Amino acid sequence: MSRPCWTPQKPFDVTSLSALAVRVLEEPDAARKARLSHEAAALWRASSGDMPLGDTPPPDRPARPARPELLPPAEMPRRRGQSDEARATLLHAVQHIELNAIDLAWDMVARFPHENLPRAFFDDWVRVGDEEASHFELLAERVGELGFAYGDFPAHDGLWEAAMATRNDLGARLAVVPMVLEARGLDVTPAMITRFGKIGDEKSAAILNVILTDEIGHVAIGSRWFHYFCEKRDLDPAASWRELVQKNFKGLLKPPFNDDARSVAGLPEEYYRPLAAPLPEKQTKNRKF
Repeated sequence: MSRPCWTPQKPFDVTSLSALAVRVLEEPDAARKARLSHEAAALWRASSGDMPLGDTPPPDRPARPARPELLPPAEMPRRRGQSDEARATLLHAVQHIELNAIDLAWDMVARFPHENLPRAFFDDWVRVGDEEASHFELLAERVGELGFAYGDFPAHDGLWEAAMATRNDLGARLAVVPMVLEARGLDVTPAMITRFGKIGDEKSAAILNVILTDEIGHVAIGSRWFHYFCEKRDLDPAASWRELVQKNFKGLLKPPFNDDARSVAGLPEEYYRPLAAPLPEKQTKNRKF
């Protein structure tokens, strides 16, 4: 899958990185939000370290389009079948996650410049925002080929609830968003790839493979900066992670886990296994993907 090559177009005020981030967060149109994410990332890279971080405060909630309808997770319709609509519904659910992920990355950039972090921290999260935008666009194209568009199916708001819960705590944000929520994508995406492959939808499977590969990198970024956070405060990373997750994440972590991908991403089993819900009897405890 090829990615577009973006060059800076100066589409908005570029006085600081936080101003760029807030401009992305305040864009309600989903497709334009993805484009602005690319453009903001290109402007940051082109600045070669000259752009200040700034202190433009992010909104508590990013701007979003009027659709899709947001439902509680328990009320979301089941996604079954092989029809174009069934496949589009499943891809739309991932697409909605990727839109949230764009905002989560830029919120990370804008919300924590006061933490005296190295510029490499901001380089990493700008990269994440850029890649999440590519994921959204790849899925938008595929959903369009199946005859639908973003907003045609309901979605849920669980990801931003986690962002709100961790908005005042960098350690909690790193523990919960990349190392719980994005790590969950490492668990469920391989099964989706297999499902699309079995019905001959290789194009959808290929897009999901791109996303899976990139998300391993995103979880690794979260893990790396969480460990940096703990080292600076002389904290035990595993114990601190479990404490922050229990405090800021509702419920237990849902197995089965993709232990291999999590390990590659720097998330050892000793972190998450103690917080796992019991597996149903019919499933193997150490299921492999």
